[in-house]
Amino acid sequence: MDYPGNLFVVAAPSGAGKSSLVKALLELDSHVQPSVSHTTRAPRGQEKHGREYFFTSEQEFDAMVASDGFVEWAHVHGRRYGTSRKAIEERIAQGADVVLEIDFQGAIQVKRAFANAVLIFILPPSWEELRSRLERRGEDAPDVIEIRLKNAAQEMEQAFKFDFVIINELFERALFDLKTIVHAQRLKYAAQRRARADTFESLNIT
Repeated sequence: MDYPGNLFVVAAPSGAGKSSLVKALLELDSHVQPSVSHTTRAPRGQEKHGREYFFTSEQEFDAMVASDGFVEWAHVHGRRYGTSRKAIEERIAQGADVVLEIDFQGAIQVKRAFANAVLIFILPPSWEELRSRLERRGEDAPDVIEIRLKNAAQEMEQAFKFDFVIINELFERALFDLKTIVHAQRLKYAAQRRARADTFESLNIT
């Protein structure tokens, strides 16, 4: 089904800067709305329920899986993450552009459910920089960082399945690239046809 809004799906290995880029995009573009995922992991730092994630128990997550409430869900670093199908459909049906931060497995699942979804993969400029960012973050023990780096190798092998790739070497440049992708998608024929159906109809464009 076609919706007037656009769905942007951003994936990246841990430490590539995905969350910072999406946060900056949301601050700059009021028409883009975040999609808040469900997760069974505990909150980090200043994270709040319903803002960064919906923090749920294993039992609550199981119930949503059983009722087909997720458009995608996956195990990531020993925890489960899922995206509410209803929440996305309601927003893009109203004409909003929605940006979703998930892992590459979830991104592929979302593409199957929403054919018009735009998949964007964020890459670090080098292995050394990725390790440095994970260490500077100060959230994970050394053994956890090694696991994240091992997982990153597998994740980055899937980048070819995405529509766009951004290399986050300089944050400002990467943010410009992300904004450019969003704006260009809005101007595509199919997207304009969905969003401005009344204009196309008045001009007798079918």
